[in-house]
Amino acid sequence: MIGITFALPSESSELVRRLQARQRHDNLLSGKIDPPSPRLRRAGNHEGVGTREAVRSRDVTILHTGVGAKNCNEQLEILLHKTRPQLVTSSGFAGAVTDQLQVGDLILAENFSDSQLLATAARILRDREPRTVKLFTSTSIIDSAAERNEIARASGALAVDMETGAIANVCQAHGVPLISLRIISDTPSQPFPAPLSVLFDLERQRTNYGRLLSYIFRHPAAGWRLCRFAGQIARIRTNLTEAIVALVQAL
Repeated sequence: MIGITFALPSESSELVRRLQARQRHDNLLSGKIDPPSPRLRRAGNHEGVGTREAVRSRDVTILHTGVGAKNCNEQLEILLHKTRPQLVTSSGFAGAVTDQLQVGDLILAENFSDSQLLATAARILRDREPRTVKLFTSTSIIDSAAERNEIARASGALAVDMETGAIANVCQAHGVPLISLRIISDTPSQPFPAPLSVLFDLERQRTNYGRLLSYIFRHPAAGWRLCRFAGQIARIRTNLTEAIVALVQAL
């Protein structure tokens, strides 16, 4: 069984729709990722497609950790003790801290991933051209270009998230291999359509719609930017889901 973590259901929703025989236990959602149809297998050109190993159903459990490291330890302990996965995939969205990465780029975090899994994942996903980069895990929401620049300068990272470092620590303590596969949702030149503190309330772990509507009222152009961003997120979520499915089926 493979454990797959996301911060929020908005990141995992498409993968959840693909699960068969779904079962929910507290904050864990288990099921099977079925192989692609014969037509898709014939059309595919990714490594392992069409082989016996690649077309089996795969048992996975999805865990939502929430945004930030605050709840990661407790949630990961639940995942590891209840399901005993062979490996864990830390997935979801990440922000670029330099314009070396673009929105929609798949990234593999070299500093948090098991070295053997990293090489295998890069080979499986090579047609999708993932970037192997250093990922920085922040303890706070990163809103400004200046904060991105400082992260890039101080850490040498190209991307930032808020969970993978904590996930890696728990996996390492339990001897469970980790692979970090994420997709870039925003960059310094393509930032979020509104400040992240407006888009998401970290303490309550949800959007404060009163605050968001107030911001749009004061900044009318943000409404159009939000609509465009929602379409962008839907597209990259699909690409991330396809990559996760390809990786899970070929491992």
